[in-house]
Amino acid sequence: MDLEHRRKRRRPFQVKPGSFSPWPHLFSLRSLLLCLSLFVFLLFISSDRYLVNSAAFRPLLSSSTLSLLSSSAADDFATNRSLDSRLLSAALRIEDRVHFPDYLLLLLGSPHGISSTKNFECVYYLQNSSADEIGNQGSVTALPVLTAGAYDEFRSIVRCPLPPKNYSTAVDLRRRGGVAADHSKRPDQMVHSWDKVAYEAVLDEDTAVVFVKGLNLRPHRRSNPAQFSCHFGLSSNWDRDDGQILTTEAISAAQEVVRCLLPQSIRSNPSKANGIRVTIGVPWNFHSEAGKSSVHVPVPSVAKIYGSGKDSDTKGGTKYEICACTMLWNQASSLREWIIYHSWLGVGRWFIYDNNSDDEIKEVIDELNLENYNVSRHIWPWIKTQEAGFSHCVLKARKDCEWLAFFDVDEFFYFPFPRRRSNKLGIPGKGSLRALVANFSTYSSVPVVEIRTACHSFGPSGLTSHPPQGVTAGYTCRLQQPERHKSIVRPDALDSTLLNEVHHFRLKEGFRYFNVPGSTAVINHYKYQVWETFRAKFYRRVSSYVVDWQENQNAGSKDRAPGLGTEAIEPPNWRLQFCEVWDTGLRDFVLANFADDSSTGKLPWERSRR
Repeated sequence: MDLEHRRKRRRPFQVKPGSFSPWPHLFSLRSLLLCLSLFVFLLFISSDRYLVNSAAFRPLLSSSTLSLLSSSAADDFATNRSLDSRLLSAALRIEDRVHFPDYLLLLLGSPHGISSTKNFECVYYLQNSSADEIGNQGSVTALPVLTAGAYDEFRSIVRCPLPPKNYSTAVDLRRRGGVAADHSKRPDQMVHSWDKVAYEAVLDEDTAVVFVKGLNLRPHRRSNPAQFSCHFGLSSNWDRDDGQILTTEAISAAQEVVRCLLPQSIRSNPSKANGIRVTIGVPWNFHSEAGKSSVHVPVPSVAKIYGSGKDSDTKGGTKYEICACTMLWNQASSLREWIIYHSWLGVGRWFIYDNNSDDEIKEVIDELNLENYNVSRHIWPWIKTQEAGFSHCVLKARKDCEWLAFFDVDEFFYFPFPRRRSNKLGIPGKGSLRALVANFSTYSSVPVVEIRTACHSFGPSGLTSHPPQGVTAGYTCRLQQPERHKSIVRPDALDSTLLNEVHHFRLKEGFRYFNVPGSTAVINHYKYQVWETFRAKFYRRVSSYVVDWQENQNAGSKDRAPGLGTEAIEPPNWRLQFCEVWDTGLRDFVLANFADDSSTGKLPWERSRR
């Protein structure tokens, strides 16, 4: 009987013909309640309380999720608070800390990071305080977050002020008024010094290119790679000897860049490299009973490998003819003119290395991309590493670009009108830079893989405020003799060390560079602008091997402004300095080719942002 009774209970509900069935109405009501609950749940997770955006976080509806949606509102709230707590904990998980001269850099183990700097604060603990003392009043203090943002596809960054006196640099994060993560239970409170740390790593075929601060290698020279070793592991504890650390040899070294062989297991399957931490072992000499000996000591590292190195931005395998790479800090106001002008000349792809900007650079780049300029912003938080950043850019751009130009946002290519009919470029105009590369890359029987163009340095030209039409139309007086040059290179023809001096790269054997005649092309370098603009340079130089303005060294170097001291004090008659030749060539060229046909005559970079 029991078996038969259970069998009858499992039969579907049957309705006699013509009778009323409550099931459709009940089903509609339950569906309505289910949809309403789902809508409330999705609305809740898309609010500002969550540190992920809706495009990156899409909850999957399982049977447990459906049960959750049909539970009480109190249960929903408790569950969502728990989920919110887990997401917040992941976003605030600090993987590494780096002590810079002016701030502390935190690397977080989440690409989404913190939603707003206004809602979070940096937490500091008294030095040498015990776990029991951390909760005591006065043992913990907090300061506002300086800046925060994305870093790579798996991590984000936060900058915190330097700690108050007697407080540790092992900083934590918390919501304003909240409680920081349990400091006493964190296994790793190490803070790396920017003086010596491996900070970046990139896969390049069967090698890993590692960027290291503090190697003290001779500038602009190759070094002996045999003095280094390479270490790969999941942990930052390089002293462990349990088979988790793989060691290989270094095959090239120069300045801050060391190229390492990949372990065989990673070479066979590059996807295994994701999340692997990499560092360089440096020699350490010591004395023992057997005499003087040497071992390799791994440098502290925040460098991790992500991606297989096979990604490309090109479609259908066709490379861009010319790309451009630059490193900048707080120059968003100059970016639009620079990109629009050089895109017209033939540059098709842009790599912007953002060196700690806190202006509107993201908004400017987003706007340019909406106008179909192909611009990518690469967060580069490492100070005074321009040469290394350019080496890094070669690796990023090589699969996308036939030629890669390295020049600054205050530098503009200019093609003087030809004085002789033999000029190969003809009348300069749209695509002139592309024509320049095409003509001179086949100039001789020896392959030309680097094209160097001399720079003319312009002064304030009598101005006291930034010219509203931009630098190309505003500054018209320069020094007579050119200073230095900038280069366009073939990324696949560079030396394996990626050695560069900012202005040019070391080439592979059998290749050569070509100096473009000044009558064909020059670069207008708007180096000495109005004082309010130029003064920003006193913050810090970007090159690894050029001293900062505040340091009283190399007074006669071209890297310093003649007659300028070590303080950001405007010299007398600044507006009239560096003016030996009036040169209106590029101004006339820009007004003739870019000015609006309407009565306003505005240039395209003058348009107000949306």
